[in-house]
Parts: sequence; structure tokens; C-alpha cells
Amino acid sequence: MAEVLFFHLERQPLEAVLPVLVQRSLDRDWRVVIQGGSRERLEFLDSQLWTFADDSFLPHGMAGGDHDAEQPAILTEGTDNPNGANVRILVDRAVPPDLSPYLRAVFIFDGHDPDAVAEAREQWKAQKTAGHELTYWQQNEGGGWDKKA
Repeated sequence: MAEVLFFHLERQPLEAVLPVLVQRSLDRDWRVVIQGGSRERLEFLDSQLWTFADDSFLPHGMAGGDHDAEQPAILTEGTDNPNGANVRILVDRAVPPDLSPYLRAVFIFDGHDPDAVAEAREQWKAQKTAGHELTYWQQNEGGGWDKKA
């Protein structure tokens, strides 16, 4: 079973949080697949991953290229795992595949979007029923994370 984390965004946007989570995974020598809801949004996140810090970049690619299997992190709309990742990050209300093959799965949702919050609650129930180990993190006023469950 996977460790499934839910990140409730309230103070920072996805494009500020995603690079940090991807970097932490890569620092652990984990491969990452980022599943999003639309190609346009993933293209925006792709540009953010290249430019989020002046002194570094995150090696990654968009799914559908010739070297998908070699990418440490890859962005996709699909439920496939083109780079053999052991971490799956789900953004923009992406519907997950079976998470059992993953070491870790991360749902990131916008706390200012009632539909996203409702869908995150449904995913919490579904992933709990599937037997995964769940944790819930909410942004605090300082922009850090508090473990709520």
C-alpha cells in the first residue's frame, strides 16, 4: 500500500508548492510522475519547474517524448506511468489510477475551490477504503505545513 498525502493549499499557489515537493522526491532518488487535468495547465507547470529558482532547475519532461522512460520527473494527463515513477503527484483535480504500485502519492488541492475540496474529501474516503496510509497537511499563516490528520 502507498503512503498518500493530501496538501491543502491556502497561502501559496500550486506553482510555488509543486517544485518543492518534486525536488524533495528527487533528492530521495525517487522518480515522479505529475498527473494534471489539462495539457495547457501542465505546459504552464512545465515552464514553472524550469524557472522556479534562479540557481537551479528540476530535470523533467512532458509525456509523449522520445525519452519519457529516462525522465526523473514527467508531467502527463494520463494515468500511465511513463517513467516508472514510484511517486505520483496529482494536481488540478486529476483522477488517480490505482495507487497501490506507488511508494507515495500526493494530492495537491486548492482550498479556495469548493469543488476541489469536495473532490479531495471523496479521494480521502476512496484511498482510505483502498487501505492506504493517509496524512493531511494544511498550509498555516506562515506558509508552512501543519499535519492535521
